[in-house]
Amino acid sequence: MPALNIGTVRLANNLILAPMAGISDRPFRELCRHFGAGMAVAEMVTSDTRLWDSRKSSLRLVNDDDQEPRSIQIAGSEPEQMAEAARGCVALGAQIIDINMGCPAKKVCNKAAGSALLKDELLVAQILHAVVTAVTVPVTLKIRTGWDTENRNALRIARIAEQEGIQALAIHGRTRAERFNGVAEYDTIAAVKQAIGIPVLANGDIDSPQKARFVLEHTGADGLLIGRAARGRPWLFREMGHYLASGELLPPLPLGEMQETLTLHLARMHAFYGPVMGVRIARKHLAWYLQWLPDTGAFRSRFNSLDNSGLQLQAVNELFERLHAQGIEHAA
Repeated sequence: MPALNIGTVRLANNLILAPMAGISDRPFRELCRHFGAGMAVAEMVTSDTRLWDSRKSSLRLVNDDDQEPRSIQIAGSEPEQMAEAARGCVALGAQIIDINMGCPAKKVCNKAAGSALLKDELLVAQILHAVVTAVTVPVTLKIRTGWDTENRNALRIARIAEQEGIQALAIHGRTRAERFNGVAEYDTIAAVKQAIGIPVLANGDIDSPQKARFVLEHTGADGLLIGRAARGRPWLFREMGHYLASGELLPPLPLGEMQETLTLHLARMHAFYGPVMGVRIARKHLAWYLQWLPDTGAFRSRFNSLDNSGLQLQAVNELFERLHAQGIEHAA
């Protein structure tokens, strides 16, 4: 797998875990790095540093205990506030600052942040300039192809980004209006890659090793940003890396390794979030893992009723014992 340079930061390879609110927390980032992700970007945090003392925000911020390279995404719409947030993140240990102009969530766009910023190219330039000049670490940008199908301005935004000193640009192959509906298109990403000189990362619907190769070849992108497809499947990075390097597919994940991965993930969530919050957050992650196992609907319902970390781990181990007894040898 080719290495990737983002400014002065060198990544081991060009497969990156995308920042996903409520998903790409430290326990999940560590698992994705274990399975071969070249970098795992921390969850989005607000640029309003007055809110960072809240438990939710404090757990999202990176620090020196996180694995390197440490990248975190910030969201906001006021240039000076974004600059202050970037400085704060670097002071805590961030080595790359990622700016969110790709999130389609209403609660973000309603504050004129995320992908809503794509409507205002002057403000985009002001924000990028403020953040880049505020810190000495590389700054990256995440965008969509545009606001809607009639207003695909990714190419103009990309040129602004390069001019303002952005070190890498990630593009999700949908407009803001499309949210996550339909299918991603990659022609816009290919056009942007041809037009600018900084690294371009393709994002959107990259859910298999074969799709990873197709998107890289179709767009000419320097790397891939893997998001929703990695939920409950952190080993996807290993599968993609192997296929891109060798052209061969790895066999399905052995059931025993999936059990080890899931129980480790649960234990790390319990430790990171504490006994109450950790148990609650574990439920949604378990649901994503269960999609690779047969006939687990009843188990999921029972698991969601458990309110104790020890009982959760016990239930998962009992599930895998039953699957082993049924002769199931690997994840679907």
